[in-house]
Amino acid sequence: MASALLVRGLTKTYSNGKRALAGVDLEVGPGLYGLLGPNGAGKSTLMRTLAMLQAPDGGTITLDEVDALQNPDYVRQRLGYLPQHVGAYSGVTARSLLTRFAWLKGRNDPKERDAEVDRLLERVNLEDAATQEVATYSGGMMRRFGIALALLGAPRLLIVDEPTAGLDPAERNRFHRVLADVASGAVVLLSTHIVEDIENLCTRLAVLANGRIVAEGTPDGLAEALEGTLWTRVIPRGEILPEALHMKAAPQGTRVVVESDSSPAPGFVPHKACLEDVYYHALESEKVSPA
Repeated sequence: MASALLVRGLTKTYSNGKRALAGVDLEVGPGLYGLLGPNGAGKSTLMRTLAMLQAPDGGTITLDEVDALQNPDYVRQRLGYLPQHVGAYSGVTARSLLTRFAWLKGRNDPKERDAEVDRLLERVNLEDAATQEVATYSGGMMRRFGIALALLGAPRLLIVDEPTAGLDPAERNRFHRVLADVASGAVVLLSTHIVEDIENLCTRLAVLANGRIVAEGTPDGLAEALEGTLWTRVIPRGEILPEALHMKAAPQGTRVVVESDSSPAPGFVPHKACLEDVYYHALESEKVSPA
């Protein structure tokens, strides 16, 4: 299947000299595609560039074989964008704000506009809070309202930037269900530093570090490439921790995952690779901190 979104050689350097994008290549078809990377990797810059909110220094972007940089309105008319933070004016209800944005999206027929607003409020489970001021919404409600805004006009390309940061597990699951439903008929780019979001939702992903794509593929395919090279052991408290790909607290001490062609020391056992290991391995190859 031909890619709906094609990015080639995208570069961006800000006036302060920071190089945010350094030749990014992406091929994305319909469905959920994950963009995983630490803070400062260039994810938000890439998302804003794809959303036509800023121009790159170089490279090309095409959507359905249309040159997006030469025809930015083509993308804007087919775009839904959910940034990290969604603001709201005090005194404005969810229904009122959605109705205004629907009008801006070209929904000029009042009946069609009201019907779409009703459908979206139901889709994100906010119909009972439609007359509540958006400024009073909880964090989870605000994220769901943001996705309703982004879905106005049935976008061909939906970009969501760090969508589940700060959400509790129940709100995150609700948000995942909405994104999975939308992805059946659109290109959905999910940008995050939360591995679980990508692992649970995306059939393909890319890891971005230092403004470059350093790994790309399916979660299973990328994990399989590390099979046989990872070892794990719980290091008791008080023992010196070895250099590790990553580590986390365990009841008896610290569980470490080490990359090696053979067992690095007595007590280590083979570790089955997962997407978290892929992420740390990709960042280690670039000498980038995951924080």
